[in-house]
Amino acid sequence: MQPLRGVTVVALEQAIAAPYASRQLADLGARVIKVERPGTGDFARAYDSRVKGLSSHFVWANRGKESLTLDIKDPRGKELLLRLIAGADVFIQNLAPGAAARAGLGAEELRARHPELIVCDVSGYGSPGPYAGRKAYDLLVQAEAGLLSVTGTPEEVAKAGIPVSDIAAGMYAYSSVLAALLERGRTGLGTHLDVSMLEATVEWMGFPLYYAYDGAEPPPRAGAAHATIHPYGPFTASDGKTVLMAVQNEREWRGFCTVFLGRPELADHPHYATNADRDRHREALGALVAARFAELTSAEAIELLGAVPVANARVNTVAEVWDHPQLAARGRLHEVATPAGPVPALAPPGASTGTPRMDAVPALGEHTRTILGELGLSTEAVEALVAEGVA
Repeated sequence: MQPLRGVTVVALEQAIAAPYASRQLADLGARVIKVERPGTGDFARAYDSRVKGLSSHFVWANRGKESLTLDIKDPRGKELLLRLIAGADVFIQNLAPGAAARAGLGAEELRARHPELIVCDVSGYGSPGPYAGRKAYDLLVQAEAGLLSVTGTPEEVAKAGIPVSDIAAGMYAYSSVLAALLERGRTGLGTHLDVSMLEATVEWMGFPLYYAYDGAEPPPRAGAAHATIHPYGPFTASDGKTVLMAVQNEREWRGFCTVFLGRPELADHPHYATNADRDRHREALGALVAARFAELTSAEAIELLGAVPVANARVNTVAEVWDHPQLAARGRLHEVATPAGPVPALAPPGASTGTPRMDAVPALGEHTRTILGELGLSTEAVEALVAEGVA
């Protein structure tokens, strides 16, 4: 399925948030032209070298794109970028705050020239506002959004193990572009989308915000356990493996007491009769549950939990996820080409038929000559720009 075939996206992007958004568009069939600095490219290319010498971040967020190198500080490079944008449906950028506008690539200026263009700015904090000019990185935004305050242990805050603020902003940029394309199909007009990492992350903070509404106590940091539901969290079995389980309602609690704990009388114990009771006495109850897990192997515990039934999960390592039986059964693992050779890749989520579009991760400047040729430049002119470091 390539529902965005025929859509052209020009992406002046770096790091994760905007590249992640444009990768989703590429997966759906859009032509995504990624504009990078000559010589160095997107700085995420150098974050690490864990994928056959390539950056794990870059391989993840940049498949299916064409890489064009341009020095947009050179008037010739900027002019070529403007010519590309003139033929595009979408322009996405996440340069440093104010940099796009200073370069003559602000939404107001571009849409005055091209009313049909969809301009998507991805930034840390959005504009205007007192934080508009601040640099923003994922961990900093997690802090500003309050995510750190509810993540970790009672003794210490912790960040999420993935760049959740970048991902949130990328997904809202992606869905907003899709909505804007639908609206343009009705009106013929583009729009300006202003997506901030802060607002995307705060939206995902809805439960803690409302839980602490009107001055109430916020949910406590509970490590890998649930902050307000109990028992809900990780427990160690006798073979040293960790199983995570979740009792969600009183029916499950009764079954858990009878089938798993073998102590049906606990279901009506005044300390444990409701979730609020269990939460208030989670330390004592947690010790009872942990003792039962210590009598069972992880396989035995999972079998008993399934018999209740109570939801449960293995606490997989990242290496085990590559071999996850559910992903294999659903045919989610494919291969994509990279400059260093093929690597495994997950198909984009969502129902689809046939083989999804999962094109190569581009080498820096791999498509420069082709794209500039499409703009009408001669081979000699292109080679001159390359030699002078403009392309």
